[in-house]
Amino acid sequence: MVTIHVPQYNDNLINIVAYILKNYPNKKDLSKARVTKMVYLVDWRAAFDLGSKATDIQWYFDNYGPFVYTINDMVEEMSIFEKIRTNNFYGNDKTIYKLVDQDYIINLSDELIKIIDTVIEKTKNMSWTNFINFIYSTYPIVTSNRYTHLNLVEKAQQYKIELEKEAIN
Repeated sequence: MVTIHVPQYNDNLINIVAYILKNYPNKKDLSKARVTKMVYLVDWRAAFDLGSKATDIQWYFDNYGPFVYTINDMVEEMSIFEKIRTNNFYGNDKTIYKLVDQDYIINLSDELIKIIDTVIEKTKNMSWTNFINFIYSTYPIVTSNRYTHLNLVEKAQQYKIELEKEAIN
Protein backbone atom coordinates (compact mmCIF):
# COMPACT_ATOMS: atom_id res chain seq x y z
CA MET A 1 0.00 0.00 0.00
CA VAL A 2 1.31 3.44 -0.97
CA THR A 3 0.81 6.34 1.40
CA ILE A 4 0.24 9.67 -0.28
CA HIS A 5 1.07 12.82 1.64
CA VAL A 6 -1.68 15.39 1.26
CA PRO A 7 -0.67 18.78 2.61
CA GLN A 8 -2.99 20.08 5.30
CA TYR A 9 -3.14 23.82 4.86
CA ASN A 10 -5.91 26.20 5.73
CA ASP A 11 -7.97 26.92 2.59
CA ASN A 12 -7.84 30.64 3.33
CA LEU A 13 -4.05 30.52 3.45
CA ILE A 14 -3.85 28.78 0.07
CA ASN A 15 -6.30 31.22 -1.46
CA ILE A 16 -4.72 34.31 0.10
CA VAL A 17 -1.28 33.39 -1.26
CA ALA A 18 -2.79 32.53 -4.66
CA TYR A 19 -4.67 35.85 -4.73
CA ILE A 20 -1.54 37.84 -3.83
CA LEU A 21 0.54 36.03 -6.46
CA LYS A 22 -2.14 36.53 -9.11
CA ASN A 23 -2.94 40.19 -8.37
CA TYR A 24 0.24 41.81 -7.08
CA PRO A 25 1.47 44.02 -9.93
CA ASN A 26 5.23 43.66 -9.37
CA LYS A 27 5.80 39.92 -9.77
CA LYS A 28 9.58 40.23 -9.36
CA ASP A 29 9.00 41.56 -5.83
CA LEU A 30 7.07 38.48 -4.69
CA SER A 31 9.93 37.01 -2.71
CA LYS A 32 9.50 34.43 0.01
CA ALA A 33 9.99 37.12 2.66
CA ARG A 34 7.64 39.68 1.09
CA VAL A 35 4.81 37.20 0.53
CA THR A 36 5.15 35.89 4.09
CA LYS A 37 4.98 39.42 5.49
CA MET A 38 2.06 40.31 3.21
CA VAL A 39 0.13 37.37 4.65
CA TYR A 40 1.04 38.70 8.10
CA LEU A 41 -0.42 42.08 7.09
CA VAL A 42 -3.60 40.37 5.86
CA ASP A 43 -3.89 38.50 9.17
CA TRP A 44 -3.23 41.69 11.15
CA ARG A 45 -5.80 43.70 9.18
CA ALA A 46 -8.36 40.89 9.45
CA ALA A 47 -7.80 40.69 13.20
CA PHE A 48 -8.36 44.43 13.44
CA ASP A 49 -11.29 44.74 11.03
CA LEU A 50 -13.05 41.40 11.54
CA GLY A 51 -12.00 40.30 15.02
CA SER A 52 -10.29 37.13 13.77
CA LYS A 53 -7.29 36.27 11.64
CA ALA A 54 -7.70 35.18 8.03
CA THR A 55 -5.41 32.16 8.51
CA ASP A 56 -4.58 29.73 11.29
CA ILE A 57 -0.90 30.74 11.30
CA GLN A 58 0.74 31.18 14.70
CA TRP A 59 2.96 34.15 13.93
CA TYR A 60 6.39 34.29 15.54
CA PHE A 61 8.43 37.50 15.98
CA ASP A 62 12.04 36.59 15.25
CA ASN A 63 15.09 38.56 14.06
CA TYR A 64 13.39 39.40 10.78
CA GLY A 65 9.94 40.39 12.01
CA PRO A 66 6.85 38.19 11.77
CA PHE A 67 7.91 34.79 10.47
CA VAL A 68 6.69 31.24 9.88
CA TYR A 69 7.84 28.33 7.72
CA THR A 70 4.25 27.38 6.89
CA ILE A 71 3.93 29.52 3.77
CA ASN A 72 7.21 28.37 2.26
CA ASP A 73 6.36 24.74 3.01
CA MET A 74 2.95 25.15 1.40
CA VAL A 75 4.39 26.76 -1.74
CA GLU A 76 6.94 23.96 -1.97
CA GLU A 77 4.38 21.17 -1.56
CA MET A 78 1.49 22.41 -3.68
CA SER A 79 1.63 22.08 -7.46
CA ILE A 80 -0.32 25.31 -8.07
CA PHE A 81 2.74 27.24 -6.83
CA GLU A 82 6.33 27.41 -8.00
CA LYS A 83 9.52 28.64 -6.34
CA ILE A 84 11.96 30.38 -8.66
CA ARG A 85 15.51 30.87 -7.47
CA THR A 86 17.15 34.13 -8.55
CA ASN A 87 19.38 36.86 -7.13
CA ASN A 88 18.48 40.09 -5.39
CA PHE A 89 19.91 43.55 -6.12
CA TYR A 90 23.03 42.70 -4.09
CA GLY A 91 23.66 39.36 -5.79
CA ASN A 92 22.40 37.27 -2.88
CA ASP A 93 20.05 34.32 -3.35
CA LYS A 94 16.38 35.21 -3.56
CA THR A 95 13.34 32.97 -3.96
CA ILE A 96 10.35 34.28 -5.89
CA TYR A 97 6.92 32.69 -5.57
CA LYS A 98 4.75 32.22 -8.63
CA LEU A 99 1.20 31.00 -9.16
CA VAL A 100 1.61 28.33 -11.83
CA ASP A 101 -2.06 27.56 -12.28
CA GLN A 102 -3.53 30.86 -13.48
CA ASP A 103 -6.92 29.13 -13.74
CA TYR A 104 -6.91 28.22 -10.06
CA ILE A 105 -10.28 29.26 -8.65
CA ILE A 106 -9.69 31.51 -5.67
CA ASN A 107 -12.39 31.17 -3.05
CA LEU A 108 -12.32 34.05 -0.56
CA SER A 109 -14.98 36.19 1.08
CA ASP A 110 -15.53 39.70 -0.22
CA GLU A 111 -14.25 40.99 3.15
CA LEU A 112 -10.94 39.17 2.76
CA ILE A 113 -10.54 40.24 -0.86
CA LYS A 114 -11.01 43.85 0.24
CA ILE A 115 -8.37 43.39 2.95
CA ILE A 116 -5.88 41.77 0.54
CA ASP A 117 -6.50 44.48 -2.05
CA THR A 118 -5.80 47.09 0.65
CA VAL A 119 -2.54 45.36 1.58
CA ILE A 120 -1.50 45.13 -2.08
CA GLU A 121 -2.40 48.78 -2.74
CA LYS A 122 -0.55 49.97 0.38
CA THR A 123 2.64 47.98 -0.34
CA LYS A 124 2.93 47.68 -4.12
CA ASN A 125 5.14 50.73 -4.59
CA MET A 126 7.28 50.23 -1.48
CA SER A 127 10.95 49.45 -1.81
CA TRP A 128 12.14 46.53 0.30
CA THR A 129 13.46 48.93 2.96
CA ASN A 130 10.19 50.88 3.13
CA PHE A 131 8.21 47.65 3.19
CA ILE A 132 10.23 46.27 6.12
CA ASN A 133 9.96 49.59 7.96
CA PHE A 134 6.19 49.42 7.46
CA ILE A 135 6.09 45.87 8.87
CA TYR A 136 8.16 46.95 11.87
CA SER A 137 5.80 49.87 12.49
CA THR A 138 2.73 47.64 12.94
CA TYR A 139 1.29 47.59 16.44
CA PRO A 140 1.94 43.87 17.12
CA ILE A 141 5.64 44.29 16.32
CA VAL A 142 6.07 47.61 18.12
CA THR A 143 4.44 46.26 21.29
CA SER A 144 5.95 42.75 21.38
CA ASN A 145 9.28 41.27 22.33
CA ARG A 146 11.37 39.37 19.82
CA TYR A 147 11.25 35.58 20.01
CA THR A 148 7.60 35.48 21.06
CA HIS A 149 4.40 34.41 19.37
CA LEU A 150 2.12 37.21 18.24
CA ASN A 151 -1.51 37.04 19.26
CA LEU A 152 -2.90 39.30 16.55
CA VAL A 153 -6.50 39.21 17.77
CA GLU A 154 -5.44 40.27 21.26
CA LYS A 155 -3.15 42.95 19.81
CA ALA A 156 -6.00 44.26 17.64
CA GLN A 157 -8.20 44.58 20.70
CA GLN A 158 -5.44 46.42 22.57
CA TYR A 159 -4.80 48.71 19.62
CA LYS A 160 -8.48 49.64 19.36
CA ILE A 161 -8.46 50.61 23.04
CA GLU A 162 -5.33 52.73 22.45
CA LEU A 163 -6.99 54.45 19.48
CA GLU A 164 -10.13 55.14 21.52
CA LYS A 165 -8.01 56.70 24.31
CA GLU A 166 -6.24 58.92 21.77
CA ALA A 167 -9.56 59.99 20.25
CA ILE A 168 -10.86 61.05 23.67
CA ASN A 169 -7.76 63.12 24.43
